Amino acid sequence: MARTASVQTKIGFTILAWAVALLLFSPILWTIVTAFKSEAEAIAAPPTFLPETFTLDNFAAVQDRSDYLKHAWNSIVVSVGSTLLGLVIAIPAAWSMAFAPTKRTKDILMWMLSTKMMPAVGVLIPIYLIFRDLRLLDTVHGLTIIMTLINLPIIIWMLYTYFKEIPVDILEAARMDGAELWNEIVHVLVPMAVPGIASTLLLNVILAWNEAFWTITLTSGRAGTLTAFISSFSSPQGLFLAKLSAASLLAIAPILLLGWFSQKQLVRGLTFGAVK
Repeated sequence: MARTASVQTKIGFTILAWAVALLLFSPILWTIVTAFKSEAEAIAAPPTFLPETFTLDNFAAVQDRSDYLKHAWNSIVVSVGSTLLGLVIAIPAAWSMAFAPTKRTKDILMWMLSTKMMPAVGVLIPIYLIFRDLRLLDTVHGLTIIMTLINLPIIIWMLYTYFKEIPVDILEAARMDGAELWNEIVHVLVPMAVPGIASTLLLNVILAWNEAFWTITLTSGRAGTLTAFISSFSSPQGLFLAKLSAASLLAIAPILLLGWFSQKQLVRGLTFGAVK
């Protein structure tokens, strides 16, 4: 009897999990379907789920209006570049907080986390003026810097959590063998924390890729990423849903594929040290 109840419980949770997954995926599915509709069918009332005739005209119109490959390249450079730069800064910082803490370490960690609670618009004016004076507006390296700064607290927090799970005795043994600080971090700490570092890298690439506020505010065309590419299809002349859906599909396709193929590594890294 208990076994039957257990099976029923598993079935119930499985159905619930699939229902939640489908609910979360439904906006993406609707975007994919709408991308292959005509504009008239996209705004039809009542709406239709599957298009009557599949068309690729929206994708052609999107490419004719904006250079997709240029925006995609900018997104790759900004997201990957900002994450790698953040890791270079965060790994030594997380090492010092995990293995050489002071009485202010927890206060610093909480302060860094509190910066993520501030609305981005609260620092828009000073950031914009600084970028204007330093001639960083509408530049890829300017976007890379701002993405590094806004995601750095998350990178440090994640790495700090992973590093805390590494036994201090291993690092002390490396020091006794004559390893200097740089060799200790590069040849001992980093290889042991590869799952955590990989998941941190993947998560922050996704965050930087999806960032819209700063990419739209600090660029006008030359350094625009795919989020700016999407926003260009919302104009005063009207909201072209089919073309907007096609642009959105082109923008999210690379990161969806990345998340799909790296999901095992991402889950492994996020649960690194959770189970003894």
